[in-house]
Amino acid sequence: MEEIRVSVRNLVEFILRSGDIDNRRGTMADKDAMQMGSRLHRKIQGKMGADYHAEVPLRTQIDCDGFLLIVEGRADGIFERDGQTIIDEIKGVFRDVERMEEPDPVHLAQARCYACIYAEQQNLEKIGVQMTYANLDTEEIRRFSSSYTRSELEEWFTHLTEAYQKWAQMQIEWKAERKASIGKTVFPYPYREGQKDLAAAVYRTIWHGKKLFIQAPTGVGKTLSTVFPAVQAVGQELGDKIFYLTAKTITRTVAEEAFSLLKKQGLHYKVLTLTAKEKICFCEEPDCNPEKCPYARGHFDRVNDAVYELLTSYEENSANYSRERIMEQAEKWKVCPFEMALDVSLWSDAIICDYNYVFDPQAKLKRFFAEGVKGDYLFLIDEAHNLVERGREMYSATLYKEDFLEVKRFLRPFSRKAVAALERGNKYLLEWKRECEEYTLLSNIDAFALNLFNVSHALEQLLEDRESVMNRPSTDSEIEEGKKKTLDFYFQVRAFLEIYEELDDSYEIYVQHDREGRFALKLYCIHTADKIGQCLEKGRASILFSATLLPVQYYMELLSGKSEDYAVYARSTFDPSRKKVLLGLDVSTKYTRRTPAEYQKIASYIRQITDSRQGNYLVFFPSYKMMTDVRGFFEAEMQDDTEILEQSMHMSEAQREEFLEQFQERESGTLIGFCVMGGIFGEGIDLKKDRLIGAIVVGTGLPQVCNEREILKQYYDRRDMDGFDHAYRYPGMNKVMQSAGRVIRTDEDTGVIVLLDERFGQAQYRSSFPREWADYETCTLRNVKEKLERFWKGCIVPDDK
Repeated sequence: MEEIRVSVRNLVEFILRSGDIDNRRGTMADKDAMQMGSRLHRKIQGKMGADYHAEVPLRTQIDCDGFLLIVEGRADGIFERDGQTIIDEIKGVFRDVERMEEPDPVHLAQARCYACIYAEQQNLEKIGVQMTYANLDTEEIRRFSSSYTRSELEEWFTHLTEAYQKWAQMQIEWKAERKASIGKTVFPYPYREGQKDLAAAVYRTIWHGKKLFIQAPTGVGKTLSTVFPAVQAVGQELGDKIFYLTAKTITRTVAEEAFSLLKKQGLHYKVLTLTAKEKICFCEEPDCNPEKCPYARGHFDRVNDAVYELLTSYEENSANYSRERIMEQAEKWKVCPFEMALDVSLWSDAIICDYNYVFDPQAKLKRFFAEGVKGDYLFLIDEAHNLVERGREMYSATLYKEDFLEVKRFLRPFSRKAVAALERGNKYLLEWKRECEEYTLLSNIDAFALNLFNVSHALEQLLEDRESVMNRPSTDSEIEEGKKKTLDFYFQVRAFLEIYEELDDSYEIYVQHDREGRFALKLYCIHTADKIGQCLEKGRASILFSATLLPVQYYMELLSGKSEDYAVYARSTFDPSRKKVLLGLDVSTKYTRRTPAEYQKIASYIRQITDSRQGNYLVFFPSYKMMTDVRGFFEAEMQDDTEILEQSMHMSEAQREEFLEQFQERESGTLIGFCVMGGIFGEGIDLKKDRLIGAIVVGTGLPQVCNEREILKQYYDRRDMDGFDHAYRYPGMNKVMQSAGRVIRTDEDTGVIVLLDERFGQAQYRSSFPREWADYETCTLRNVKEKLERFWKGCIVPDDK
């Protein structure tokens, strides 16, 4: 008989939730507290004596119509008191436990489930429940006790499980339908050369439950070559849910298209695209409290009905839960679209989302990736080269001295305790500031962190107190702004403390004066392998792929660190005669060579390259300043039929689209886009055929020398791992390859790639070149045009212009 398993916690949180979304009080942090409370749990359990049985597994099964519903979990403790058996449920919280008047209804429901299961197993007529709340900062404890008869618990538990049965039945029917459709789905196109081998490698990796790193040149169809075998693996019960993880919005669209292709073949698959709260919120600015947002008010009273209706609507394409579809359903039911989408994820077969939802300790989907939880998840990680720097961001944390002062000034009339704690924190920072010139590495911040716990606790009390300034409405704009700043600061403190608890030798702690003049204390995660690896271990298998995953050992070291992982180099199907790679080694972008004469030479190179054939080109520079300076020299000598577009800082989505729309196939004339390496046009854009015929990359893309890069370099140098490669060369060359990859997108494309910098002649830089560049040639300003004219003449087909 089919089995559906649900944890006690997920059952009660899903069925019994009610009321508003409200981010104004510290109770919002209790979800994070559940992830941080393991140590305190063990401490409390250890003090309860020899007769206290901790972490007792409990399980019951209910015979439903055609399936078994299995409800399972672990009771934190079971003990005897005054002749009665007591179920102990421990919850770590950030709020002041002395202010609690009663246990949270959902927490109590979890304990009542354990009590019902245990009473039935042990044939007990009565059983007690003890709710133990412990403050994670102060370790202060508050307990609530209650007692129930077995019959009343069984009646209550029956109602609870009956409410869940329709969801379980829906899932059983859908999975049968899904599996049948997968068996009929075939690869939608004839396999290109090497594509079948790539798909087979993905399937084998999932079969073995391993990680696979794929260096896949543009044009091999890597998205479909990973999605298709992953779906087939789900059909063979080698996985249950696919997470397609991306760094940029445009690559999510590519993933959606891949699933849509398979659906046209008859695949039945529920595919959800998660959109950031800021982009999907109905309000001008997300403010998740019932006084400001009508969709937050009573959200939990309506959301289950909204989700059930969405999941059981089977019109054409209804199982594509795009941003637009989610917003439409949320508007109909007057619920928060972001929170509703998170609920839809529980019942989806594939989730297309940003890296954050799996890896970021602040944003990850706790319902899938909580401590101790592991699932049959398949992780498909697109543009995986981005995960290194994104990982460093996600596992690092920063606090600013100026924020302590600003929040202290606001709270001075309202909380003596919070002001005192903030003042002590500011003194620590002031002492470090006085001794810091550029940056200072710190070996120990334990005393500061201890005080930071006090800051957190004091702010938590303000957030919990309904009479405090944080919870009183005000028409004073300064007070409202102060409340917002205080709440933001509170969450920054919580995030900092969470990272602090995870400190190990993959971190450096330092203080510095930043470019804006603020004084910062940072917990900097440098070596990300362990943190990312722990997240990937939550699933069954991981496929990490990119067109620029070179050198692959570098990425394996930082994203996994395990020698048993697999790596493959997908062969390109592209005709090498349709591509020309030139290295201009008689020019330099080194800081010591950034002179008007050198800029004039770069401008002349661009002129010679673009004069070799009219069309659309992108030129990538290492900085906005160099881009502007070179443009001045180029404009002085460019042809009348040449047009320049220039990337600007902080372009909106509409401005980006307008920029790219200019790159259309043209009968005559030349369009040149001046862009910045590593920027919005250096990755993810797809200008096929004659929409782009050339990419010119000026410089090696090395990151600007700064405190953080130097700290990173020294970290690896101390470990004999070539700090310059880790801090500068590899990140720089990745930007070069990404920029160059904007040209040559399909088998039908023809184009040129020209790299301008003397350092490209060095073996250390060429070692990062993909195999497809093995036929590169060197050139000079004198002969670059001649070489390109010869290339264009040799590769233009008769019907070409």
